[in-house]
Amino acid sequence: MGKSTDVTITGVDYFLLPVETRVPLKFGTETLTSVTCVRVRTEVRRTDGTTAAGWGETPLSVQWVWPSASAYEARFAALLEFTAIIARSFADFSEGGHPLEISHDFQETVLHDELGNFNRDRDGEAMPWLAALVAFSAFDIALHDAYGIAHDSPVYDTYNASFMNRDLAAFLAPAPDAGVSFHGVFPDQFLVREVPSTLPVWHLVGGLDLLTDDEKTGDEPDDGYPVTLTGWIETDGLTCLKIKLRGNDAAWDYARLVKVGEIALAHGVTHLTTDYNCTVTDPAYVTRQLDRLQEEHPAIHDLILYVEQPFPYELEELRIDVHSVSERKPLFLDESAHDWRHVRLGRELGWTGVALKTCKTQTGALLSACWAKAHGMDLMVQDLTNPMLAQIPHVLLAAHVGTIMGVESNGMQFYPDASRPEAAVHPGLYRRRHGHLDLATIAGPGFGYRLGEIERTLPAPPADPLRDP
Repeated sequence: MGKSTDVTITGVDYFLLPVETRVPLKFGTETLTSVTCVRVRTEVRRTDGTTAAGWGETPLSVQWVWPSASAYEARFAALLEFTAIIARSFADFSEGGHPLEISHDFQETVLHDELGNFNRDRDGEAMPWLAALVAFSAFDIALHDAYGIAHDSPVYDTYNASFMNRDLAAFLAPAPDAGVSFHGVFPDQFLVREVPSTLPVWHLVGGLDLLTDDEKTGDEPDDGYPVTLTGWIETDGLTCLKIKLRGNDAAWDYARLVKVGEIALAHGVTHLTTDYNCTVTDPAYVTRQLDRLQEEHPAIHDLILYVEQPFPYELEELRIDVHSVSERKPLFLDESAHDWRHVRLGRELGWTGVALKTCKTQTGALLSACWAKAHGMDLMVQDLTNPMLAQIPHVLLAAHVGTIMGVESNGMQFYPDASRPEAAVHPGLYRRRHGHLDLATIAGPGFGYRLGEIERTLPAPPADPLRDP
């Protein structure tokens, strides 16, 4: 027997919004110069017959979700094709309940099956589960938004026993050694009580980014935005820097760490993190760098707050023991943290924290956050270079789950003009001031987008050859 607050899905539409970067962004072995965002509208019906519509958005960042030596165009085409499959399947999904319940059940059954069928029926490289999650995440986020709007409530006020039919024990299993129980426990018990209105913000130092003025060649964009790291620090008052490293070139990585670290010390930056983008296979690669840095540049070493995902995505297949790294610095799962089960395995292998992303679904991020906090693991919320609407659920997640230090946000570095309509309503979310983002303009039900005030014209929905005449 469900609750009177339950909803069912009655309609799904989606739109594709292409975005060009102003400067290239390097992801591991690949470079991103453009991205297509999928924006989804999901309509729901309450048990009393009233309807509401919500919105979600995610960048379909192929280089991140599907790293490969195969042609980008083929991977991108496959991801678009699978997005269309999700739209049809989600619209046809008849289960009712709270959005966390609906989305969890869809992921565990339909999404898994659709991905298996998709990979079986097509030629070429199999699309990974991470790509399927990212494609689905905009649909999931739109469902959560619609639910909040249907009940005239901010969505974070609905993650409790008053709205949900199932407690966390229906979704999560604790580690055997932890003495944890999820029976009678709901997500609200792991959310912060005093939600901050501002967040410290992390800046991404990409592998291709210029650091100082003497590195300029004259080919940089002349668009009024900084083009060097020192320019960004001075303009935005940055205090937190995330350093992208190669993971397969120890000399380059160490030199990059030292140079960025020296800039950080000279400009009052207080926190650094290192991101090897899953290219390291031996923990000694990381430990040697940390130990050398501690010996030769202890002040830079002390700035490193945590290390992010040096090791490959395939956590289950490789099962690398990483205690030697986490004994030196907190070690955070990112790409490998597909869901709470991977977080549980990561904890066994020595990982101490989780970097959450709404692009792996709002549902999955909440469940992983609850599992991690119940087991004493720290949290971060990492960016997928979120522009436009994608930025708002992203920063709200960080504000509500409580992180080790603020939130990463770099859409303003790589495509600031893409978000002009949204920034007109939420200026503090798309411009970093004094090293912070300002969430004060988020207001209203759902995710508080204030969509009616945002002047953006959407393209026509993509044609669906299976449904459109």
